[in-house]
Amino acid sequence: MLMLTVQSINAVELPDFTELVEQNSAAVVNISTTQKIKRSQRMPHGFTMPDIPKDSPFGDLFRHFFGEGGNGNGEMPEEFKTQSLGSGFIIDADGYVVTNYHVIKDADEIIVKLSDRRELKAEVIGGDERSDMALLKIDAGDLPVVKIGKSSKLKVGEWAMAIGSPFGFDHSVSVGVISAIGRNLPSENYVPFIQTDVAINPGNSGGPLFNLDGEVVGINSQIYSRTGGFMGLSFAIPIDVAMDVVAQLKDKGKVARGWLGILIQDVNRELAESFDMDEPLGAVVLQIVPDSPAEKAGFKVGDVVIEFNGKKIIRSSDLPLAVGQAPIDVKARVKLIREGKEKTLSVLIAELPSEEALAENGPMRTHKGKESLLGLVVEELTTEQRQQRELGERGIVVREVEKGPAREAGLRPGDVILMLDNQDVKDIKGFKKIVKGLKKGKSTPVLVQRGNSPVFLPLKIPK
Repeated sequence: MLMLTVQSINAVELPDFTELVEQNSAAVVNISTTQKIKRSQRMPHGFTMPDIPKDSPFGDLFRHFFGEGGNGNGEMPEEFKTQSLGSGFIIDADGYVVTNYHVIKDADEIIVKLSDRRELKAEVIGGDERSDMALLKIDAGDLPVVKIGKSSKLKVGEWAMAIGSPFGFDHSVSVGVISAIGRNLPSENYVPFIQTDVAINPGNSGGPLFNLDGEVVGINSQIYSRTGGFMGLSFAIPIDVAMDVVAQLKDKGKVARGWLGILIQDVNRELAESFDMDEPLGAVVLQIVPDSPAEKAGFKVGDVVIEFNGKKIIRSSDLPLAVGQAPIDVKARVKLIREGKEKTLSVLIAELPSEEALAENGPMRTHKGKESLLGLVVEELTTEQRQQRELGERGIVVREVEKGPAREAGLRPGDVILMLDNQDVKDIKGFKKIVKGLKKGKSTPVLVQRGNSPVFLPLKIPK
């Protein structure tokens, strides 16, 4: 007779979050905001607000766009209120509350609802749009507070728990793991996000992310979604970054960050080859702001920054984070590669200007020229056009891109060629001279202005 032996397998016991929830829920708050918006538009001619039953799912939609009780003249209300919901948490028994900046942005009134059902008006102590952080104050005392942890100690794969108000459902709990750390999102330059698979939805924004010790290690801020709801990718601001911002908001009402004054891009494999680099890493300098710390320190377009104050710059997104955290009015050491050789510069870090102060900056003279080797038809820029684009004394515009190395490199009609092979391009004559000196079978960098943004492209010269 055949005997089957069943071997028991000891299952790994999952953590019990009940105690963590009981200890921390009271310090998590619901935040609702009201904003007054003025309207002056009229509804389409002959359109009146339909008579929709109160329980119809379309009622809120029509009221949102056309206000309460549209009149027979098709007039929309001149002023109406919009409301939004978010989350936050108490960091001080005297009433300091942390949340996301986007939760309270442009709000006329902010209401903080506590776990004991009290609803209190909040004052904005300060907000920082770049890190999406805001500090609020409510008039109350002896409040429950969260325990602040250290996001620098986080490890990928460890458990995490969120408490917040998704879709307005107060004190909802969701759990998951840390999926990645140090994530740089395309639209965010100053936050190395924590990525988790904890379920985060609209209304969770500003709420805390806890570790298994019941410490706040992050602030839930964003989700990646094609539907508007959770899809397994959520992002939290590391608490180490957040508390530094909070301290500055509490002390000065604003946040000061370090600034170099350069525009950069990533270095891919082809660009690395064109810059005589062994591997693709660092941040290549595309543009230098006049009178900036970088200009004063001797930075040049085409420099590849590989280290800042001892921190390796692997991706271009690593540099803004490192510079932003650097002390202002203190010199920093920057290691870079220039024309294939390592060089170290000393730069005095300045304070990052406002978005308005940073706001920056077409085509063309009749003289044309064709460069057969690259497959380009180019045209001169007028002095006025260079001034409008703030190009200085350089630049020729691409009119046509024929089959050849330029098309393969990604050049397009309308691009303005600023540099080729690390040399400024001032006119067509100079451009052709540089092309004649290019080494066959080798990649070389070409800097072009595309729209309002410069970009380096790797140009491979055929043998």
